[in-house]
Amino acid sequence: MKKKLGALITGTAVAASLLAGCGSSNANDPNTITFWTPLTGDDGAYMDNLVKEYNATNPAIKVKHVVTSDMYTKISTVLSSGKGVPDLAIIHADRVPGYVKQKQLEPMTTVMQAQPELKEANYLPQAWGAGNIDGTQYTIPLDIHSNVMYYNKDLLKKYGAESFLDDNNVTIDEILSLKGKLPADEYAVNDALVGWVLLGQIQNLGGDIQQDGKPAVNTPVMKQAIEDIKKINDAGLMTPFGEDGYLMFQSGKVLFSTDGTWSSTAHAKVEGLNFGVTNVYSASADKFTNRASSHMFAMFNNEKRTDEKEKGVAAFLEFIRSHSVEWAKAGQIPASKEVVEGADFKNYMQSFFTSDEKETKSLYIYTYEYYPYIAETVDKYVGDLIRGNVPIDDTLQTMQKEVEDKITEANGAAAKSDK
Repeated sequence: MKKKLGALITGTAVAASLLAGCGSSNANDPNTITFWTPLTGDDGAYMDNLVKEYNATNPAIKVKHVVTSDMYTKISTVLSSGKGVPDLAIIHADRVPGYVKQKQLEPMTTVMQAQPELKEANYLPQAWGAGNIDGTQYTIPLDIHSNVMYYNKDLLKKYGAESFLDDNNVTIDEILSLKGKLPADEYAVNDALVGWVLLGQIQNLGGDIQQDGKPAVNTPVMKQAIEDIKKINDAGLMTPFGEDGYLMFQSGKVLFSTDGTWSSTAHAKVEGLNFGVTNVYSASADKFTNRASSHMFAMFNNEKRTDEKEKGVAAFLEFIRSHSVEWAKAGQIPASKEVVEGADFKNYMQSFFTSDEKETKSLYIYTYEYYPYIAETVDKYVGDLIRGNVPIDDTLQTMQKEVEDKITEANGAAAKSDK
């Protein structure tokens, strides 16, 4: 998964995979499972390691990992032509409903039959459920990756804010209590992944991004969530607009950083950064939500994929289910219960989010069909909204219309394609 914040592009391994992704020479090789992923960051190298480990077991059909930088665009192209469709791919959870509606995904029924341990009981519930549409399982989950909040232990102690962590629910009111206590070059919180933070607040406030299948952006709950986050900025406690708050956290100038589980590996490389992890701040003292997603294994419709290859896919996914502690090294939360409940996973910082049922439930995955359009629009406007650069009411109307227009355009294009 490519991340704007702190993602270090892996050198030789990713470069080689990108070159491989330019062609489809292995797509029809009966002895190779062509496996496409959008993992262009450090996580691509960890997936390479898992594939190498699997191939070292001498399976009947080996796996070729192909990192594809603009994978969703290329998937659309190969599906339209019917040529070069990969045998297996990783997609994000929010893409599943759209692909299913377009009838572009093959159910995992035969894969699950070939490997009986690929079943709901063996996976984190929201990761498994995100791939289930109307009772049919279309994906097998790899992980949950989530918005989280890192904290600088030394700064919390310096400003007497360690008690904020007593209940693992840092509230906006607690953050606001730091007003006037920090020097001009230090901040309580940054704006890393602030669009994700906003979408988490929607859940904290008991709202949603859809109503009766229609997008719900211009709502009282969305307005309240924006105003709650805006209070932090208005108090002078948020890193300045346009500054890299992520790097400011790493330089020891920010108490809290709302980035992702995957960032733990980059933070750990910063000499002298004494940090921990907790839940993303909340306006509610009773509830916290960490907006999350999932990398999902999926099979796009491909008439050339043989029964033998589907059995090979099943064998590979079963290997991943029991060996994905390697994936935790990329800062991810493996979806396999066997892995997250094992002793080895407890050595990773993100194990905090599966330490008890309340934490696991806090990992919220949006599965609304048109979520990608809403997320894109939220990211486009959220910075200006919380900084007070644009009026909230007018901008929410604009956002609602933009989302509706995108849906209309997409549905029109899909209808035209069907014809």
